[in-house]
Amino acid sequence: MFEFRDISRRHFLRAGAVSLGGASMSGWMGKLARAAEEKKVKPKRSCILLWMNGGPSQLDTWDPKPEHANGGPVKAINTKIPGLQISEYLPKLAERADKLAILRGMATKEADHGRGSYLMRTGRVPGGPIRYPAVGSFVGKELEGPDAELPCFISIAPYRFLSPEAYGPGFLGPRYAPLVVADGATDIPNPNANQDIARLLKVQDLDLPSGVSEARGVTRAEFRDELDADFLADRPGPAGEGHRTAYRRANTLMRSSSVKAFDLTEEPDKLRDKYGRNLFGQGCLLARRLVERGVPFIEITLSSAPGVNNGIGWDTHNNNFDQVKALCGVLDPAWATLMDDLADRGLLDTTTIVWMGEFGRTPKIVADRKGRDHWANSWSTVLAGGGIKGGQAYGKTSPDGMEVKENPVSVPNLLATVCEAVGLDPTKQNDSNVGRPIRLVEPNAAAIKEVLS
Repeated sequence: MFEFRDISRRHFLRAGAVSLGGASMSGWMGKLARAAEEKKVKPKRSCILLWMNGGPSQLDTWDPKPEHANGGPVKAINTKIPGLQISEYLPKLAERADKLAILRGMATKEADHGRGSYLMRTGRVPGGPIRYPAVGSFVGKELEGPDAELPCFISIAPYRFLSPEAYGPGFLGPRYAPLVVADGATDIPNPNANQDIARLLKVQDLDLPSGVSEARGVTRAEFRDELDADFLADRPGPAGEGHRTAYRRANTLMRSSSVKAFDLTEEPDKLRDKYGRNLFGQGCLLARRLVERGVPFIEITLSSAPGVNNGIGWDTHNNNFDQVKALCGVLDPAWATLMDDLADRGLLDTTTIVWMGEFGRTPKIVADRKGRDHWANSWSTVLAGGGIKGGQAYGKTSPDGMEVKENPVSVPNLLATVCEAVGLDPTKQNDSNVGRPIRLVEPNAAAIKEVLS
């Protein structure tokens, strides 16, 4: 029997001839309608990762315990969703809780910054011969359009010192490495530097040298590419390809009008104020501008805030409560405005937002330091936006916060959920540097259906 995959003009005419002889067209027309539906162009999907460098405290953000000593002084407040409470430090996000799926049952075994970052960002435990790609690289690769002028993965203000491999493309190669802007930058005042955030968030060195015309610049680029091709023909290898890819990407950006996305001065002052005049807030505004231009994966790192005097601000071993309050004071308006801004432009339904860090913090407060140490046994991540069923908390921890009591979430399951939310098959494979096909997410991963829309 003919298997229906497509309907050519010939098949349609044959069906028409049968119809004239009295046969019914209803079956064919139904299949035609389904085929047309399947061939509709799918909307472009994007993912924004809000990376909380240092490991944020779950008890002081998404899973407050005001009735227990481990909860400390932080109060729980009601959200837009009856029965769902979060920290008093996040009032704007509480008003938008209908868009949030809070995963309170994260459980891993990696409470070291480097190892935890690598696990959360690649889905794999570090070690071994395989160089695994960061989530931004493998998701960006799959969602990238054929005519993209901007890179598929852009990283804003990353703090890569503790785990540089967690930010790289791994075996996917330099083609899928992130374009990094404001590398290692923080909001800590530096008397020797201009703290102009808009300048920090621009791609540097994209202008031609003085006295070089655009036509001459193109000729130079073509000549360099020819030299690179000759060199690589005799000396193939990832180092040479990486060098060539970097130059090609820079030349594409130099000639592209899409680079205007990085010019935040085009935005109204009132909107910039709502996001927050800080590195993370303006980074979120930049992310929205990049989503508009089809960039599939953008991450913004929050690692500093006024009064938080280090580059890994969520690493709150000391003075936890004041530091978390300051960091949430940056996070809350920026994330809330980002969701509003995306929704106003019709982009929130196609943009998945992921909030996470490398682990959580100890439920038990270290009294002499008023701090919380590293904790990987029971903590929280959050999903929002496109593909996500908001207005819920999935998973439950014990009254003291020490263990997951309901619906534990592993890292592979979290990343499989992200993949399905953006329309990807987590079982898709890419060839690794050791010749083995590797899935986007580990084979034992299962997406959390309860939080997918």
